[in-house]
Amino acid sequence: MKHPKLILRLLHINWVFVTHGLDDLILKTHFFRPLRFLAFLSPSFWRKNKLEARGVRIRRTLEDLGPIYIKFGQALSTRKDILPDDITDELVKLQGKVPPFSDQQAREVIEKELGMPIEEAFAEFSSSPLASASIAQVHAATLHSGEDVIVKVLRPDVEKWIHSDIGLLYELANLAEKFWDDAKRLHPQEIVAEFEKTLLNELDLVMEAGNCSKLRGNFEDSEALYVPDIHWEYTRKKILVMERIYGIPVGEIDTLRENNADFKKLAERGVEIFFTQVFRDNFFHADMHPGNVFVELPDKYIAVDFGIMGSLTNSDQRYLAENLLGFFNRDYRRVAKAHIDSGWVPADTSIEEFESAIRSVCEPIFDKPLKDISFGLLLLRLFQTARRFNMEVQPQLVLLQKNLLNIEGLGRQLYPDLDLWSTAKPFLEDWFKERLSPKTKIKEAIKKFPEIAEKFPEVPSLIFQALDDAAHTSLRAEQQQRQMKQMQQQLQHNHKRTLMTLLLSSLVISTAIFWS
Repeated sequence: MKHPKLILRLLHINWVFVTHGLDDLILKTHFFRPLRFLAFLSPSFWRKNKLEARGVRIRRTLEDLGPIYIKFGQALSTRKDILPDDITDELVKLQGKVPPFSDQQAREVIEKELGMPIEEAFAEFSSSPLASASIAQVHAATLHSGEDVIVKVLRPDVEKWIHSDIGLLYELANLAEKFWDDAKRLHPQEIVAEFEKTLLNELDLVMEAGNCSKLRGNFEDSEALYVPDIHWEYTRKKILVMERIYGIPVGEIDTLRENNADFKKLAERGVEIFFTQVFRDNFFHADMHPGNVFVELPDKYIAVDFGIMGSLTNSDQRYLAENLLGFFNRDYRRVAKAHIDSGWVPADTSIEEFESAIRSVCEPIFDKPLKDISFGLLLLRLFQTARRFNMEVQPQLVLLQKNLLNIEGLGRQLYPDLDLWSTAKPFLEDWFKERLSPKTKIKEAIKKFPEIAEKFPEVPSLIFQALDDAAHTSLRAEQQQRQMKQMQQQLQHNHKRTLMTLLLSSLVISTAIFWS
């Protein structure tokens, strides 16, 4: 560790683990099994009867460690196929029930950002937060015009904690690249950089408001998704004021069931929304954990929290579609070829071997409903296959992969019998047809026409420059050719002289030997 602050942070992390009694869980892991006889030295050994349930201890540890760890817990909270129920049930509380900061601190931030007393901005303001998460908390309020809104306020000192932990992650990534052979393929520094960019974007609520407005425009007339409106006149870097929505949190399955929600339709629309955002709009909500999704009965989604959004390059978008469509059609050669063409695996990879390896991983999961598929196990096997073929991690796809796991976890809770393949496949096929259609090509040409037309006046000078360059290139080539010819003639002349010298020397030596 290069910086004393990082060492102190690492010591603090270890202290939090010990304080919450997680040192006993560490000693139970396979890696530390040989050291289990040292358990009596652990503080947990002497107070094990006073310890809370393990799920509570894990949740409180993540809360005390700060925003990055809370986000990690939020991601794990949807993975009931990987973690025991007692742990995921506690981690769900991290989606909107993180311990809040004080009402006084919230008021100070709001008044400083707006430059006016709260009473002047809002007719009513609730001192108790509606929800509290890792980066910010949300208060209910009413404008003087009578509209109900929510006020999102950044946590005090949240930037300090994030910069501290990001610095620690960079150090760990640096150590991994030095001492771990597989690090070159996994690009840990680039992944941390992508993660840092995402987190820092979350600290600017004006940027989040812009994301919300763009997504609202993309789904303005949608029957599947509603995005609330932004009140720009009250939005600043550290506060965001948005239309208040009224819906049932998607994680409250019993409440949804009591109110006759259409679970099958919700699950299908979840897949539709995801693919629409990724492929039609190339702008997707990348933090779709249950705390950020509500339901307007019977079957419409409402999204909130737009701090983490993602997009892909045109090439990544196309290669991703190629892979998914090949996967849905069980065309594993197409999947293998798309990986090679995209540069995600080395160009000298045997396409037949790679195809066979992908088939062995994917084929067993087809024709199964979502409840019978372990995506955690599938991803683990895909990573093992990728390692065999030196496939490099694509940092730009990390957000998308994270969101896929969130969507799958959400679908598992809502409607485990969902046929994911038959729901997604038609969408991708239609997208490909539309993308490759003459109509789309004409639209793209029309879209680019102003840019091309702008360069029309420069065309004659560019042609003259190209011809002039070609002429000079031709002259230079002729000069170089003449020089090469002269050099060859000189070499031939020297070669002849050397040959004659050798012959004369041989003759003299032979004559001397003969006379002697």
